[in-house]
Amino acid sequence: MKRAGLEAILADMTISEKVGQLLQLAPMFYKGTLTEGEITGPMAEMGITQEVSERAGSVLGSATAAEMMAIQEEYLKTSRLGIPLIFMADVVHGYKTIFPIPLAIGATWDVALAEKMADISAREATAAGLQVTFSPMVDLVRDPRWGRVMESTGEDSYLNSEMAASFVRGYQGDATKLAENHEKIAACVKHFAAYGAAEAGREYNTVDMSLRELYQHYLPAYDAAIQAGSKLVMTAFNVVDGVPATGNEWLMRDVLRKEMRFDGVLISDWGAVKEIVNHGTAGNAAEAAEQSLRASVDIEMMTTCYLENLEALIMDGTVAVGLLDEAVMRILELKNDMGLFEDPYRGLKVNPERQKVILSAEHRTAAREIAADSLVLLKNEHAVLPLATEKRIALVGPLAKTQDVLGAWSWLGDTQDAVSVEDGVFAQFDTVDVAGAASTEHITEAEIAEMVRVAQNADVIVLALGEASNRSGEANSIATIRLPEAQYDMIDALHKIGKPVVTVLFNGRPLDLHGLLEKSDALLEAWFPGTEAGNAVADILSGKVNPNGKLPMSFPYTTGQIPVYYNHLSTGRPADAADAQEHYVSHYLDIPNQPLFDFGFGLSYTTFDYRHLTLSSDTISINQPLNISVTVKNTGNIAGKETVMLYIQDLVGKVSRPRKELKRFEKIMLAPNESQTVTFQITEEDLRYYKPNLDFSSDPGDFKITIGTHLEAKFCLI
Repeated sequence: MKRAGLEAILADMTISEKVGQLLQLAPMFYKGTLTEGEITGPMAEMGITQEVSERAGSVLGSATAAEMMAIQEEYLKTSRLGIPLIFMADVVHGYKTIFPIPLAIGATWDVALAEKMADISAREATAAGLQVTFSPMVDLVRDPRWGRVMESTGEDSYLNSEMAASFVRGYQGDATKLAENHEKIAACVKHFAAYGAAEAGREYNTVDMSLRELYQHYLPAYDAAIQAGSKLVMTAFNVVDGVPATGNEWLMRDVLRKEMRFDGVLISDWGAVKEIVNHGTAGNAAEAAEQSLRASVDIEMMTTCYLENLEALIMDGTVAVGLLDEAVMRILELKNDMGLFEDPYRGLKVNPERQKVILSAEHRTAAREIAADSLVLLKNEHAVLPLATEKRIALVGPLAKTQDVLGAWSWLGDTQDAVSVEDGVFAQFDTVDVAGAASTEHITEAEIAEMVRVAQNADVIVLALGEASNRSGEANSIATIRLPEAQYDMIDALHKIGKPVVTVLFNGRPLDLHGLLEKSDALLEAWFPGTEAGNAVADILSGKVNPNGKLPMSFPYTTGQIPVYYNHLSTGRPADAADAQEHYVSHYLDIPNQPLFDFGFGLSYTTFDYRHLTLSSDTISINQPLNISVTVKNTGNIAGKETVMLYIQDLVGKVSRPRKELKRFEKIMLAPNESQTVTFQITEEDLRYYKPNLDFSSDPGDFKITIGTHLEAKFCLI
C-alpha cells in the first residue's frame, strides 16, 4: 500500500481505534486463540473486553501458524478498516531448533555464524506465523550476577556491535523487501538503553552512569543494529539519568530518533509503561501514559495506561492528537512494510508446506556446527583432550543425562528434541559408563557414590556439571557466582580417585571456578549449547572439531572482583606501573587484579604463532588510513581456527582512556604448518571517542597496537 493509502486509513480512524493500535495483548485475549487456560491474576485485572481486543493492534507470544491464522481471521471479521494484527514474540536463539545462548554466539567471534543463526530462526518463526522477533538483545554486560548476561554477546561494545548488525541482517535480510520475503522477520533491538548495567547485577535495578560512559560504551551496539535496519526498538525497564527509559523523552526523542535517526516502531517491554509509576516519576497511570507517548513509545505491551487514559488526555488538551497520530502511523507503516495489508498471513495460507523447515535436519546440522564453535576450552593440562574414542569413559554429573541444555529464552524449544551429553558421547565413543544426578542443586550421597564407582573403572572421567537453564535469564540474578553448592562435594570425591578429569561446564553466565578449575585436568566451557548440545560437546571431546571459541566476557577471579572487564582505565596508581609502590597502589590484598580468565581467552588443540607485525606507515590522518598486517602460522599437527584480534590504546587523551580497546577481529582457518597474513585497515574514525562535552573526535598523538600475546607497535595520528 502506498503512503497515501495509510494516510487515508489514519484520517478515517476514530481516537478509540487509534489508541487500540497502541495496545499489545497476549493470544488468550483474542477470538481464535488456541492457547488453553483461563485469564486469571494480573491479566484478569487488566479488564480487557471483547470490544477492546477487537481494536488492539498486535499480539504477543502466539506460538503456531494455526493460531496466528485463526486469530487474524477472526480479528479481520470485525476490523472496520481492515487493519491486520501483527504477531510478535521472543525468538532469541532459535524457534524450535535452539542454538547456543547469545553469550555463546558471542564466543564464536564469527559474525557469519551469528547471521546464519538469525536466518534459520527467522525461517522457522515465520513458518509458525510470527512477524516480529524481540531480538537481538545488545545490552553491554559487565556483571555476571545479572541473569540476562546470557542474552547478550558480552562486555565489549565493538564485538556487540558487529554481532548486533549480523543478527539484524540474518533476521531481516533486505529490510525493504520484507513484504515479499516471507521467510524473513522484523527485528527488534533491545533494551534501550543500558539495561545491562543494573546496579549489583540485580534484575530491574537502578542504572546510574555518566552520559559520556553511556555514549562511549553502551549506545554503540544499539546504533549498529539500527543502522543495519532494525525495524523496531524496545525500551528498557531501568532509569537513564534518573528518568525511566520508557518515559524518557530526551533518551527516546533526542538520542534514539534524532541522533540515531530511528524512525521505526518503539515498543515498551512488558508492563514498562505502568511501572513508571513505581519509579516515582509519574503519580498515576495517566501521567505514565502521557510521559511514554511524549517519549514516542508507540506500543504498550501488556498494560493499559494508553487504553484507559490517552483518549481523555487528548480530549482535555493535555496531549496533542498529533503525537497519537505519529505513533499510529509508525505502526501502520510497519504492518505495511511487512506486506500485511495485502496478505495478513504472509503466505502461510497458500504455502503451509513452509512449516516443514521447522527443526529440519539441515537446521539441526547448522545448530551443531554453531554450538561446537561456541565452546571455549579453558584448560587442557598434559593435552588430556582430545580423547581417543577407544578410551573407557565415565560420564558423570548432574548434566550427564539431562536434556535441559537449551538455556533460558528458548520457550518454544522442546527439551525432548535436545541431544543430551550422554547421547552425544555414546554416539562417538566405544565404551561409556554413565552415572548422573537428578538435580543440580541437591546431589545425594548415593548419587556421588555411584559416580565414584563408575569412575574407578574408567580411563578418564568426563564430568558434566553446572547450572540448570532456569538459573539464568530474566529475573535470575544471583549474589555469588559459584556453582550450586551441592556440586562441590561431588567434585572433591571424583578428584580424589586420581583419574584424569575432563569437566564440561554448562552455565548462562561467567562463574567463579575455584574449587573446580584446580581439580580438573581439562575444562570445557559449554554454555547452554541448544538442541544439538550433546553432539557438539562430543565433537570437541573426540577431536572431530578443534575448539576455537573465545570468551566474550571476562570470568572473574571471585564475586568480589565484579565488575571486571578488559578495557578498564589505568587509574592514577596502577599496580603494574614501572615505579609502582609496594602497597599504595590500586590492588586487592587477597586476590589478583586480573580476572581468572580474560576476555578473548580460549585454547585450541593446536598452537598458533604470530609474527611479522607490519604497518603501512607510522602515521595516520583523516585522509590516510593505516593498514596493519600480521602473519599467523599453525605450528601444531591439526587444522584449527584462530580469531585474530587487533587492540589499540590511545596513549594520551582529553579523558583517561582504556588500557586497550578491540578495534578489529577476523577468524581464520589454518591447516598444519599453514600461514596466513591478515590485514586490518584502521581509519581516523576508529580513534575517535567522546569528550566530557560529548564531542566525538580524535586527538593527534601516539597510539599503541597489540595483536596476539606479545606483538606491539606504535603509530601517530597527525
